[in-house]
Amino acid sequence: MTYALKQDLVDRFGELELIQLTDRLNKPPTTVDDTVVSRAIDDATALIDGYVGKVYALPLASVPPALTKVACDIARYYLYGARAEKDGPILRAHTEANSWLKDVSRGLVQLDVGGDPPAAAGGGSVRATPPNRTFSRDTLRGL
Repeated sequence: MTYALKQDLVDRFGELELIQLTDRLNKPPTTVDDTVVSRAIDDATALIDGYVGKVYALPLASVPPALTKVACDIARYYLYGARAEKDGPILRAHTEANSWLKDVSRGLVQLDVGGDPPAAAGGGSVRATPPNRTFSRDTLRGL
């Protein structure tokens, strides 16, 4: 299951940007390379699955719009690669997406994925049995 499609990237960031980021054959760039876009989306999906899979059963019944946005931001960052500016909007969006995914994996953010909500973590008790005392007042008497 993927969380974003090529058209989602085009709708959010424009076809010209995707052409410039993906067309490595033509000078000047003229077409979107579907293979490069698919690889970036697949990488973003794998990252998202790693976080979301801790809390929700995969594949999800439906993809919430928030996950589509996160997938697009992460895929865009992967397409930029080393060209992403250190304090620029692409890196900032990627960092925010990762932070949001961490909150999802911790249960701080709940996704509307249809079906049953995730079960809350059960809080059990811990029982420990200490060993018998080796040193006591009686065993140390006379020392």
